[in-house]
Formats: sequence, structure tokens, C-alpha cells
Amino acid sequence: MAKTAFIGLGVMGFPMAGHLVKAGHAVAVWNRTGEKAVKWAATHGGRAATSPADAARGADFVMVCVGNDDDLRAVTLGANGALAGMAKGAIMVDHTTASAGVARELEKAAAEKGVGFIDAPVSGGQAGAENGQLTIMCGGDPGAYAKVEPVIVAYAKMQRLMGAAGSGQLTKMVNQICIAGVVQGLAEALAYARKAGLDQAGAIEVISKGAAQSWQMENRYKTMIEGKFEFGFAVDWMRKDLGIVLEEGRARGASLPLTALVDQFYAEVQQMGGSRWDTSSLLARLEAKKTKG
Repeated sequence: MAKTAFIGLGVMGFPMAGHLVKAGHAVAVWNRTGEKAVKWAATHGGRAATSPADAARGADFVMVCVGNDDDLRAVTLGANGALAGMAKGAIMVDHTTASAGVARELEKAAAEKGVGFIDAPVSGGQAGAENGQLTIMCGGDPGAYAKVEPVIVAYAKMQRLMGAAGSGQLTKMVNQICIAGVVQGLAEALAYARKAGLDQAGAIEVISKGAAQSWQMENRYKTMIEGKFEFGFAVDWMRKDLGIVLEEGRARGASLPLTALVDQFYAEVQQMGGSRWDTSSLLARLEAKKTKG
């Protein structure tokens, strides 16, 4: 059993922290909205802390899962940040999808305290977090990762060290590039099937058994056909991630024309009022254009 802390109890963090308890670890939690931490503790039997530093005090491993780079700095740095409560030899594991730059920044800040740091963004969505079936892409020191891996398997089906600090975040960006292209392709395919007078569901059921198959196809086509977009990763968060992708791409001279185009499409979905719709709402954009036409 390890002493752990979990900072950030959103749709991902709440169940992830619960899996740590189920695996036999002692868990202290903190959330910006304190009521959620109290609710989590009542549900799982852990401790609701008064600050990130309080949650991290005495912990062997401190997991963080918040919104973006600025949120991450707010809960890890400063007098009340998690690093302030961590002892030498402890390890911070950041599950936030953030920039590679902030990962390297936090690794340096952690090292100054004798604390290890692993950037470990996740993929698998809310369902993956709830079922303990996340994919975790990690960056950092191999020795620190070896200590972290037996703990994060509580909510992972796949985890791998990809390189030095920031490598986990860079791998997550590869993931988001793939998702952006696949969802746009699926949206166009469904819109085309309707135009062609086909049974959309029947068409997808047939092609999903061949080379066109994808996770998005298997898990999203039915709700997309029904015009329901409340089942996954929000457009606002996808645009945040694609912004990181495009900035990193420019810095490295990588050509990402499809990613840039899909990012523009998501901006149009936001303008339609779909900021909190899930990423499959690219179909709603196409259907709106059909209606206007």
C-alpha cells in the first residue's frame, strides 16, 4: 500500500482517485470546489484535504489532473501548492493534458526539492476513467517511472514511458492529432451516407468490420446519427489540446494542415453554441451547413 494524494476531482480525477482506494492505497484528495472533495471522501473513505499542500503532505505519490498549464501551476507551485507539502523522494504524477514545456518546468521545480516528476496524460475518456481502462503516456526519469507504474496500473490498461520529461505530453498530442482526423472523417462519412440515401447505421455496421473500423466509429456513430453530443470529451477541451498541438508543431517545423483545418471546424462548432458538446459534434456542423444550403 502506498500513501497517495489526488489533486483535481473532475470527470476523470474523481473515478481515478477511487480506483487507487480499490487497489488498497491510502488517498487524500483536494479539489478547487471543496464540496466535491468531501463527497469523494464520503464515497470512498479517503481524506478531504484543505489545500494541495495539505493533500500532498506525507504522500509517496501525488497525482494531479486539472485543466491546463495555468491550473497546473496554481495547484503545484507556491506556498499552498502540492510541491510545498511533498517530502524528498516523493513523486508527482501529472495526468493533466498540458504542454511539454510546463512538464519540463515542473520537473525542474520538483528536482529542486528532491522530488520526482512524471508527466502522464491519459486517453480513454470518462468511461475509461470509470472502468479503470485508461491509456497513459509518460515522460520522465526511468527510475521514477518504475516506482510510479505499479500505482497507476490501478486505473490503466496500458502505460508506457516514452522518454524524458515532456514526452508523455508530446505523445498525447499525437493521440489528439489522430482523433481530430478520424472524427472529421466519420462525420463526413455519415453526412455522405445520408445524402446518398443509405441507412446510416447499416452502412456503418458493415464497414466497421473492415479497414475503416475505429474506436470513434464503434462508440460514437449511433449517438452522432441521433444528434446527441453529450457523451465524451468537450469541444472546448479539444480546442485547448489542438492549440497545444499547433503551437508545438510550429516550433518544431511540423506540417499539420488537417489538424489546423479541424481546429477551425471546432471553432465553428463553438460559434454554434457547442462548446460543451463532445468532439463527435463535427457532424452537427455539417448538418447545419446542409440546412443553410
